[in-house]
Amino acid sequence: MATSLLRVAPPEELLRPLAVPERLLLGPGPSNVPRRIQAAGGRQLLGHMHPEVLQVMDEIKAGIQYAFQTRNRLTLAISGSGHCAMEAALFNLLEQGDPVLVAINGIWGQRAADIARRLGANVCELLKPPGKYFTPQDIEQGLVQHKPLVLFITHGESSTGVLQPLEGLGRLCHRHGCLLLVDAVASLGGAPIFMDHQEIDVLYSGSQKVLNAPPGSAPISFSERAREKLLRRKTKPPSFYLDMGWLANYWGCDGEPRRYHHTAPINSFFSLREGLAMLAELGLESSWERHRANCSQLCQGLLDMGLQLFVEEEKARLPTITTVRVPEGYDCKDITAFLMDNHGMEIAGGLGPTVGKVLRIGLMGCNSTSGNVDRVLGALQDALKHCHRSRL
Repeated sequence: MATSLLRVAPPEELLRPLAVPERLLLGPGPSNVPRRIQAAGGRQLLGHMHPEVLQVMDEIKAGIQYAFQTRNRLTLAISGSGHCAMEAALFNLLEQGDPVLVAINGIWGQRAADIARRLGANVCELLKPPGKYFTPQDIEQGLVQHKPLVLFITHGESSTGVLQPLEGLGRLCHRHGCLLLVDAVASLGGAPIFMDHQEIDVLYSGSQKVLNAPPGSAPISFSERAREKLLRRKTKPPSFYLDMGWLANYWGCDGEPRRYHHTAPINSFFSLREGLAMLAELGLESSWERHRANCSQLCQGLLDMGLQLFVEEEKARLPTITTVRVPEGYDCKDITAFLMDNHGMEIAGGLGPTVGKVLRIGLMGCNSTSGNVDRVLGALQDALKHCHRSRL
């Protein structure tokens, strides 16, 4: 019998029920998923070309247009995480040898530069220390010096807690013959962004932060300027999976009959649809104000504890993710572990250039409440009393 050939037994751990603890996720993402979105993701599967699924995709597209404040027809959700959307933007915009200017003040600029180099683009870097943002003068100097076709910049830099001002940057880029590409994974829904008004050419985000959906789908939109650049490509994008020509058709963005491209994560789309619906029901302005107010309450509470905020300028603080310097003599790993073990709560240490230097506290979507601010401040006070100090 064929079974006599089996040499690997069924894993013991898979013969036990799945065990997942309940935790309050107040790190930089993912955030907790509300029951309504959980229920949407748990619905029975449908085929990826069924008319009901295509209707959900159309509703997602409308929700992204609202969240982004755009009327771009090339608007859809990538079947993948925010990283996947970053690659989709760069893979489709850039060809080998294209000059691209990457504004780097944290890990996401570093990642974008890495991806662009893998594509063979001519990457130039515009640098700021972590915790700082770029001024229009900084950007114009880089545009004049490097003459890029694309500028990449991060709106919400989750590794440092910086909110990048965007006003005037699109117009500035266009004056220099450049497209503006913006990462809004950590900021969408938590801080104002106006894709059309701010003349942003490519904007992308993620599902797992303010939208409170599981990770795995990533909103993205291309302006007409950007779409025209895609059409002028001399070569096909290096990824078939992320080819916007195929994806535009599957999402009904090109006016042609929809064709099969890939088997989409249907239940992730159900969840994303509900996350966008909840944002629409609350309203963008109410969401922005809620995140601003709770971030302000958190920052004041941290200052009252004698802690130092990493981002000095109040206007430059990301409302969704607050960075606070690790107090002298403490190890951030001890603090985060204490909160996890004793309070069932996640906050995170630094990432990229802030590793070992900061704690990152996220208040996103349904987790952005005054009650959660009080809860995390109390837990942090407890941790500072009980955590062993590192030996310096």
